[in-house]
Parts: sequence; C-alpha cells; structure tokens
Amino acid sequence: MASAKKQVYGYLPPDVPQAGALISLGFQHVLTMFPATVLVAILTGFDVGVTLFGSGLATIIALLGSGMRIPLYYGSSFSYIAAIVAVVGAEWGGQAVAQVGIVATAFVSILAGLLIRFVGKAALDKVLPPIITGSVALVIGIALAKTALDQAATNWLVAIITLLSTILFSVYLRGRGLIGMLPILLGAVVGYIAGVITGIVDFAPVADAAWLRVPDFSLPDFGNKNALRAILAIAPIAIATIPESTAHLYQISLYVDRLADDLGRKPLQIKNLIGLNLILDGVGDFINGMLGGCAGTNYGENNSLMAITRNYSVPVLITAGVIAILLSFVGKLAAVVGTLPTAVTGGLAIYLFGVIGLQGVALIQSEKVDLFDPRQLAIGALITVIGIGGAAFPGGNIPIGNWELPSIATAAVVGILVNAIFLIFPARNGAKAAEEG
Repeated sequence: MASAKKQVYGYLPPDVPQAGALISLGFQHVLTMFPATVLVAILTGFDVGVTLFGSGLATIIALLGSGMRIPLYYGSSFSYIAAIVAVVGAEWGGQAVAQVGIVATAFVSILAGLLIRFVGKAALDKVLPPIITGSVALVIGIALAKTALDQAATNWLVAIITLLSTILFSVYLRGRGLIGMLPILLGAVVGYIAGVITGIVDFAPVADAAWLRVPDFSLPDFGNKNALRAILAIAPIAIATIPESTAHLYQISLYVDRLADDLGRKPLQIKNLIGLNLILDGVGDFINGMLGGCAGTNYGENNSLMAITRNYSVPVLITAGVIAILLSFVGKLAAVVGTLPTAVTGGLAIYLFGVIGLQGVALIQSEKVDLFDPRQLAIGALITVIGIGGAAFPGGNIPIGNWELPSIATAAVVGILVNAIFLIFPARNGAKAAEEG
C-alpha cells in the first residue's frame, strides 16, 4: 500500500496491489455489481452469461481506453429496462431488434462525450437541463410500476417477503461495510428461500445444465424493418444516464483527490475527463448491443464500495472485469439464476423501480430546479404526463393516427423541443416587462 507522512492506507488509480489483494478486492467489486447486473438480465429476458461477459469486457476496454485513469465499473442500467422490455415483448420486436436500439444508445453517449469535449459541459446543460433529465428518470421508474406488480402477482406471499426483507436490509445494514452494500442480493436470497419453501422453484434446469458453457451470444438485427422503432424507443433513454454517469465521475474524483492529498501525492482531477467518460459509456453500450447484453452505465454501487475501502485501483477493477468474464462461462451459475421465481423479481422490482423514479425527483431537488417557474413546470409536466400516460397503452406506444410513438422517447423529445423554444425565444422577466409597459 502507498504511504505518506502518516500511515495512510488506500490505492490510487495507477496503484497495483499484491496478487492476493488484487484478486480478493476484484472479487468484492464483482459481488457489488453482480445483483444489479444479473437482475437487469432477468427482468429483460437477456442471457445472464452474455450480460456478465459484456459487463466485464466493457469495463476492461473502458479502463484501458481511459489510460488507466478513470476508476469506474461499467454494468447494466435499470434506466433502460422499461424500453427494452417493451421492445422485446412487442409483436414487432424481440431481443435482436432491441439490440439495435442498444447499439444506438452507444452513439448518443459517444456524441454527447464528443460534444462536451468540443463545447464544454455548460453548453450541454442548456440543452439537457435537470428538469428534463430528472423528469425522464421519474418517468422511467413509474412506467415500470405495472410490470413490477404483474410479476409480484404470480405469488404475492413470496413477493411481499422479498420486498420487505430487501427494504429492511437496505435500511438497517447501511454503513455496515460490504454486507451493507448488498441489500438486493440478500433480499433475493430471502425471497428465493421463501420460493423454495412454498414449492415454486424448479431445480431441474440446474441439474441438466453443464458446468461450463459458452454464453448465448446474439447479433443485432439491423436489417429488421422495425429497427428504427427500436432505436426511437431505446436510444433516447441515454438522456437519463448521461447526468448519472457524470455525477458518478465527479463523486469519485472528489474521493480520489482527497486520498491523493492524504498520501502526499498530486491530485488526479479525473473530473476533467467527463467527455471521455461518456465516450467510454458509449463504447460499453456498443459492446453489449453487439453481443446480446443490456445497455448500461458506470455503477454508483461500486463507487460507494471504493469510497468505503479507499481502493481506487484500476488494476483491481480490471481484475473484476476478468472475473466477471470467467463467471459468464459457468453454466450452473446461469441455471441457478434462471430458477429465480418471477415473484421474487417482482418483489425486488417494486422497490427498485420506485427508487429509479424518486432518483429523478432527487436530481431535480439537488439541482434546485425552480418549480414555480412556468417554463420548468411546462417541461416537467409534459414529460411526466406523456411518459407515464403513454406507458398505459399496449406496448407503451402512444397511438397517433397511423403512428405508434414510444412513450418514454416521445416524452423526452417533447421536453427537449419545448426547452429549445424557451432558449430560442427567452421569456421577458415579469417585473422588467411591467416597468417597460
């Protein structure tokens, strides 16, 4: 471990721990990202092995692409679940069609990253202010509410046990080290045990599964006539993950520079790499879209783990990516995950989807959005009603004449356009207008 004037423990991004610590710390990162990454695969119906493989590969490439400077783990995001589930379940859709939309999110993030590097973040914030990103996040979470309840309804007893245990773990284990960072995994285990006791778990697939297997990779169907519909349904969700990813980078930069100061070393100022970070997010989505994994972003859960342990070593994160890739070839693991009852995922989803929605509210609050301003109210109101109301239609598509517009994407686009009107034609200040009148 690095040390300075006083005995200070911690690893900065370029530091390489000894072999034993490298593996154990890397495995801890895998434990932290595993519940959310696997749950996204389960909820979207994607192959668990491919999702783990894509997560590990995307992380490794992103870390190398950053020049070993940005210590972030890249995994699946809950923000995309509603849109992906809608496309996969639609008569015109399917996984291969949804993958086209996931690949498209890569270009949204990459273009945003390039734009920020060219014009700066302040300019982008004018186009995508917090009222848009926060409202879109709110819509994403609430639009999933019916899906969560439908899953829970398969067995309400198991779903409620799962839900309550997850909430209790998240509240009463918080701040208690690694175990306090695994409330979703612990809740899933309790729900799984309840499922076994009630007889709704079928272990036959586990017995039949091979110990080793090649993940079920699949290519996107770019030639499908409905590929554009998938792009319009999924790609705009990147609007919500861009500020999330940026916040994660700022957060980890603060902690890294604090450790550097304690160690008597120069601050790394990785917050200045915001554009590069979004480009790497896009690269991760491209990898997942091409292989059959879920779209995502960097993980706040792993950021919290690093803040607690003061371990920001990029080599440790690369080790975690390698472990994730190796786990993706364990057939028994994928089979066990596949036996998780729908009621358990429903219980988890009720909590998680609600949290996604409230995180949108938290973003609006933290950025001190003035909801007494009629412009902000107009943008937020339109996004909320179009996004949530539209999700009630079959497939989450709003019927307008011969068109069916994806609700979340339409809500985001409407918000952006209305905001653009206010930017091009700014409203005069009321007091000033009265004086001039």
